[in-house]
Amino acid sequence: MSSNLREKTVGFVGLGMMGDPMAENILKKGLALVVYDIDKRKVEHFVGLGAQAGTGPADVARGACTVISMVDTTAQAEEVIVGSGGFIDTAQPGDVIISMGTIDPMALRRMQQKLASKGIDLLDAPVSGMDKGAKAGTLKAFVGGDAAALDRARPVLATMCAEIIHFGAVGNGTSMKLVNNMLFQVGRILVTEALVLGAKAGLDPKQMVEVIGKATGNSAAFQYTAPKILARDFDGIRMDITYKDIELQTSLAKSLGVPMFIAPVAQQVYQIARAAGLGSKDATSIVQIYEQWTGVPVAPHE
Repeated sequence: MSSNLREKTVGFVGLGMMGDPMAENILKKGLALVVYDIDKRKVEHFVGLGAQAGTGPADVARGACTVISMVDTTAQAEEVIVGSGGFIDTAQPGDVIISMGTIDPMALRRMQQKLASKGIDLLDAPVSGMDKGAKAGTLKAFVGGDAAALDRARPVLATMCAEIIHFGAVGNGTSMKLVNNMLFQVGRILVTEALVLGAKAGLDPKQMVEVIGKATGNSAAFQYTAPKILARDFDGIRMDITYKDIELQTSLAKSLGVPMFIAPVAQQVYQIARAAGLGSKDATSIVQIYEQWTGVPVAPHE
């Protein structure tokens, strides 16, 4: 591939619930795209939309100056970015690698050191806004890394994100995402417990949701969780991902010597739900565990 064409091409690995619409937005904004995912059907879908198919992460980086990793776990990100057959094998000096999954900030800094020795920049840019924001292109990117590298990557990030916020060094964007996620993910447990308590006390859950949505108990966690519970809509962000995020939060706290009390307890509540077979469901499905414990459904009264 010519250097000129390579400069105008974006690489993308990880076409999951978030990555799929994010990559589609890159195409919709007129940028050339080369993609890879372990699910070949997802790659074929993008080829049908006009993207090129890569045979693996290294092949993706061979064809693009800006490459994105949007995978679930730290181990997956390390494999994609610096593993054998990863971006590092074929990326060139001056290229920018963007890690957009929520992973371990310390691992990002270790990867940065390996990439910097080859003149390759790493940005971490996890996003907030969930799948709705991914589809609409209204995500918020929390970015860590070199400011000059961010300037080069900004046009690509802007195809997916309405806000791009720089937090300083590599890893800081992900630390910000973990702090934000902690408030949301722990908050969902409290929302669930409050609704179960009210239902057990005889209150109509529908009326509770209407009132709390306009009162001091309202929050982003409430606005996400309560309507899904009432609708029995348990599709969305997998419980396994929520558990993984809280593990990252508590691990970061341990590495920094920060005491944490509430997040580890919330993690164990999520683990109870996972052990009951709810790991692939949205984390709001945890209400089913509380309903079993209390013998009361959180459902609108007739």
